[in-house]
Amino acid sequence: MDVMQRIFLCGLVPVIKVGEATDALPLCRALLAGGIDVAEITFRSAAAAEAIALVSDQLPEMLTGAGTVHSVTQAEEAVEAGAKFVVSPGLNPEVVRYCQRVGVPVLPGVSGPTDLETALGLGLDTVKFFPAENLGGLAAIKAIAAAYGDMRFMPTGGINENNLPEYARHPKIFACGGSWMVPEAMVSGGDWAGITALTKKAVQRLHGFDLAHIGVNAGDPEEADKAARLFSALFGWEYRAGQNSIFAGTAVEVMKTPYLGSKGHIAVRCNQAARARAYLEKAGVTFREDTVRMAGGILKTVYLTEEIAGFAVHLIGA
Repeated sequence: MDVMQRIFLCGLVPVIKVGEATDALPLCRALLAGGIDVAEITFRSAAAAEAIALVSDQLPEMLTGAGTVHSVTQAEEAVEAGAKFVVSPGLNPEVVRYCQRVGVPVLPGVSGPTDLETALGLGLDTVKFFPAENLGGLAAIKAIAAAYGDMRFMPTGGINENNLPEYARHPKIFACGGSWMVPEAMVSGGDWAGITALTKKAVQRLHGFDLAHIGVNAGDPEEADKAARLFSALFGWEYRAGQNSIFAGTAVEVMKTPYLGSKGHIAVRCNQAARARAYLEKAGVTFREDTVRMAGGILKTVYLTEEIAGFAVHLIGA
């Protein structure tokens, strides 16, 4: 898997500042324990290059990049230390061209159409949007993306656990950068357990797992119709007939003929199905490829291989 795909599937890029290079290892272990395997170590500290080198050498499962890169000299230092990607707050064409020459992905910061024109001219299709919330947040990205259909964005600046879900579910968002799960006080104080806890919470907010509906297997279309109408009558839910099933509101789907799952199925909503699938696969979950459904090149639904208590389970992207 290439670097950019790993960043996309992780979905969250912690923006890290370490005063002591040796703090980078336990910090990154805390992030891994919380479910994040990408880290951007910023050049806002003189310890950045040494920290990148330590993590790259001793913790290869962490995809380590360099952030706040302002110059080619810093980019060279970062790459030499082992950085697998480079992020900058602004768009410096010299830094971009250097990274392209050495084959290291680069995410320069943009703030509007002029920067995006420059990015396009440099052959980029993914950029950092910074400072995101100060520039208008997701609404601004949507407005800009309308004119730049092939561009993806990594918003950074003002992203937190409260606004993360709305960013995460939008198709133009490549990943989100932020530092709220790695506050400097916790890093300097060595509160690695606290950082793991914040990271786990952030990961759950990123995925937004929630119950979408319960699927009931009926024996035939007549039984399905009767069951769906009963649910609708009892609880005032809208009756909606489809080709293969009938919905009673949004909570219950009655299959016209038995489908997956000996007892039926459970649909779990998430912000981004491909990202949620990758997250679950890291925990050992497998998926049925014959159930994959795409829309516009985006994964929309896929079933887990194993049933849970007789129910088939599938993800459904927002």
